Amino acid sequence: MTARKPGTQESSGLRVLVVEDEIMVALLLENMIIDLGHRVVGPVGRLGKALDVANREEIDMAILDVNVDGKEVYPVAEALAARHIPFAFVTGYGREGLREPYRGSPALAKPFRKGDLRELFEEIGPAKLG
Repeated sequence: MTARKPGTQESSGLRVLVVEDEIMVALLLENMIIDLGHRVVGPVGRLGKALDVANREEIDMAILDVNVDGKEVYPVAEALAARHIPFAFVTGYGREGLREPYRGSPALAKPFRKGDLRELFEEIGPAKLG
């Protein structure tokens, strides 16, 4: 896995919001997303900032840690849904750990591999992925 500096991300691909407060997981996600040819918005580790980004920034999809700095990320999911932006949760508890009405939402179980993330993008990504 090759680390890339901010600003060297390719301009093609999706703009992916990453909401994750654990720095190692955020860096892992960032590297995987870049390796898959997409751009990272964030990562964002605070709920208030994540909500602001979800409401204002131009993004194509989002990866949301369920617990962000001790708070549930569901307000961010609601903001993304209102803008018709696809998202998935990252959780150590699996889909069973998601609160209703999100229990059927796409989710990546920790730990995960780049192949798992690629499959998730294919499942939820906008038409650009085709």
